[in-house]
Amino acid sequence: MRVVVREWERVLVYRDGTFERQLEPGRHRFPRRRRGLVRVPLRPRLVTLPAQEVLTGDGLSVKVSVLATVRVAEPRTWNEALEQPDAFVYAALQVALREEVAGRTLDELLADRAAVPGRMLTAVTPAATRAGIAVDDLALRDVVVPAEVRRAAAAVVTARAEGQAALEKARSEVAATRALANAARLVDAHPGLLRLRTLQAVEAGGATVVLSAEPGLATARATV
Repeated sequence: MRVVVREWERVLVYRDGTFERQLEPGRHRFPRRRRGLVRVPLRPRLVTLPAQEVLTGDGLSVKVSVLATVRVAEPRTWNEALEQPDAFVYAALQVALREEVAGRTLDELLADRAAVPGRMLTAVTPAATRAGIAVDDLALRDVVVPAEVRRAAAAVVTARAEGQAALEKARSEVAATRALANAARLVDAHPGLLRLRTLQAVEAGGATVVLSAEPGLATARATV
């Protein structure tokens, strides 16, 4: 019997149901009698964990989906150890996701989102190894927060912005009041400053200046 093994696969040879050897890439020739072959693909593939509804540590329900890149690392283990090795890894991903989300509040989950896949990968690796599978990469695709939580978060942001605007306005008003108080104290201490400011207004033009006459005389109004 002639067998060609491609680069992205391995072939397991069984004789009378007993493992005999593993064929590496290339052309092989051996007797066919009482032998069976199992081709095992090694190319990486995606395992998608669709949106799972999970409760966070503070009792909020979120939907999280996960993408995992997996490949067969041990062909014989993958073929012999478990009935459905991919399903076994899929279940391990579900458990790891639920434990990871349940151990954190929603704020912690969103703030630490980048670190979640690494911790999940550590939790899944032993189960994947038992199935002859290596998990090369793991990523959170979506974290869907309930609509009422999104509305509450938006309200908090709006209230924070309005509070900041009100605070800045109050600071401006206080600063203006202090400036007026300082100006009043300067005028009381130095009366000549007021006459000097009047002359500056006259020189600037476009202003109406009221000049006080001597006692008993009429007030003169000059427009510049």
